[in-house]
Amino acid sequence: MLITISALRKIYHMGEVEVRALDGVDLEVDAGEYLAIMGPSGSGKSTLMNLIGCLDTPTSGDYILNRQRVSDLDDAELAEIRNHEIGFVFQTFNLLSRATALANVELPLIYARTSVKERRQRAQEALEKVGLGDRGKHQPNELSGGQRQRVAVARALVNNPSILLADDPTGNLDSRTSAEIMDLFDELNKGGNTLVVVTHEEDIAARAQRIVRLLDGKIVVDEKVGNSGEPS
Repeated sequence: MLITISALRKIYHMGEVEVRALDGVDLEVDAGEYLAIMGPSGSGKSTLMNLIGCLDTPTSGDYILNRQRVSDLDDAELAEIRNHEIGFVFQTFNLLSRATALANVELPLIYARTSVKERRQRAQEALEKVGLGDRGKHQPNELSGGQRQRVAVARALVNNPSILLADDPTGNLDSRTSAEIMDLFDELNKGGNTLVVVTHEEDIAARAQRIVRLLDGKIVVDEKVGNSGEPS
């Protein structure tokens, strides 16, 4: 099992008010699985994404990622996990505007202290994997929205992470480009990558093998879906 989450809780205190963003979540994700997380605003899906991505720590409960208990790690250890185990894809791309596509993809390898020669080779291979092998010298403003998101996906993949975590990855894209990015996700999953996509769009979630729906900090639906997007 790649991810095992048990009785996970995240409580925020706003003055005297206690907000249970997550309230006892249990979740398991296999290596190679394609999971969509859905829920209305305030349901806890963003909090769950932040915890899975080691961007935040739980108030209580256990989170085991790739056989390592990450719920007890300090900030430095969490940063190490984020850089080696998790690839992030964000709605806003988060690319450096004055850097080339190749340089943007290299960033995680710089943090990992990879040699210049190796990181450039691996960044080029990642760009080729997403169909942008000939765009390495282009800056983000010379690329379309879909191409910028592909660069972001290449950057997420360059460290060969255990999990690819995407937060509303098509939110800034038109419908045709969104379909192209989701086709890319399908290909990555078929190639063995584990995908967790947080989305509010039913057609995006329908691409996954499994949909988890949250409400008021709890999982209320956990269903496998078929190719048509209907529960199987």
